[in-house]
Amino acid sequence: MADAASRARTRLVIAVALSAALAPLNSTMIAVALPDMRANFGISSGALRQALVTSYLLTSIVLQTVGGKAGDRIGHRRALAVGQIAFALAATAAYLLPFLPVVSAARVAMAAAGAIIVPSAMALLRSELPAQVRGRAFGLFGAAMSLSAAFGPKVGAALVSHGGWRAIFLANVPILALSAVLAHVRVAPVAKAEAVRRPRFDLLGSLLLGSSLGLCVIGSDRPSLRWLMALGALGFLPLVLWERRAADPLLDFGLFKRPAFVAGSLIIAFQNLAMYSLLFELPQMASRLFGARPRDVGSALFAMMAAMVVAAPLAGRASERFGARALALCGSLCALGGMLSFRLSTFSALSDATLPLLFVGLGLGLCSAPAQAAALSAVPREKSGMAAGLTSTLRYVGGMAGLSTLGLLLSDAPARALALHEHMRAVTVFCLALAMAALCALGLPGRSTSALADDAP
Repeated sequence: MADAASRARTRLVIAVALSAALAPLNSTMIAVALPDMRANFGISSGALRQALVTSYLLTSIVLQTVGGKAGDRIGHRRALAVGQIAFALAATAAYLLPFLPVVSAARVAMAAAGAIIVPSAMALLRSELPAQVRGRAFGLFGAAMSLSAAFGPKVGAALVSHGGWRAIFLANVPILALSAVLAHVRVAPVAKAEAVRRPRFDLLGSLLLGSSLGLCVIGSDRPSLRWLMALGALGFLPLVLWERRAADPLLDFGLFKRPAFVAGSLIIAFQNLAMYSLLFELPQMASRLFGARPRDVGSALFAMMAAMVVAAPLAGRASERFGARALALCGSLCALGGMLSFRLSTFSALSDATLPLLFVGLGLGLCSAPAQAAALSAVPREKSGMAAGLTSTLRYVGGMAGLSTLGLLLSDAPARALALHEHMRAVTVFCLALAMAALCALGLPGRSTSALADDAP
């Protein structure tokens, strides 16, 4: 019986990891298909990026919390199935109808489906797995997400070379089919949620949150529209006022009274600020300083991503024994140490970046799974979807904040001295973000079981 339960849990983890990994995979692998798509559709690169890339990221950010809340209402398994079907239908439509309006709409639909899949997958891990295996499950989940984002361009290149740009859409369907079959297995939940009669879905709260986040994202992406960020920030005031009086709020601000949830969520935001910014900053700096090709920079960045993928599952298992605080703190300090050595290096050759990046990746991998597991374990089971949506939103917000900061720090000037100065300023920001993650790690529980809220009100 124990072996059967263990196999069922393994199938569940594989199923949700496969589905959730499609969201970051499709956000990165389309990059290599854009030149062929531009030639096919006959539009500018900027317009194509807006239609297929920016719209995807914007939709993903805006709908994460809404998707998580939907899972709390209709059930996380049902929400996962809805997201899988919607994702598959949108990808199939883009493959069968290769016209720009259809492909653009399909990308938005895929992002919306991903915004349901990711928080539902995280909530399933939290609600259907016992505490003693939850850490390693989140470790494997995080490794799958990192691996898919890192290898997205390589996967996309292989698909485009063999089947054209439409193949990047069709490839999603068999993965979703396999995930759906594996997810069909039933795992006895840790605790049964009480059946309650819920009022109407918080539509106004969803609109207020979506518009505020959307304005902030658009403002951060376009320097000429920075004022939209201030407008979006102001939009959070009516959101807070409404959510405090809503019968079934989209956002339960009581979650922010739970230290482990706040600490884990902020760690995810800060580490993504550093990671995604570095992924964009290093290629630009290497090109300006050494004339390095993207392939050369990719090899250096591979050390960081490979270390993350290896460390994440190990960290999840270790956190079950030593607690989330120890692993997240060690990971944050390891990543900070790697980034500080990067900051203190003369950076005279691209090879100088490999060892620091290895330590950064190792640290991020050690930190991510314990932070996610502790954050979601600290909230009541019936609110796990909402909590997963919030942490997933903060993951995207951290990345967008980092990219917006890079826009303020970097220029296109070819002068090597200026390029090196700008690189050092950017790395200083990355160090500050990782230092904040280390401070937040102190707010996590000393032992993973101390933060569980399975029986909490």
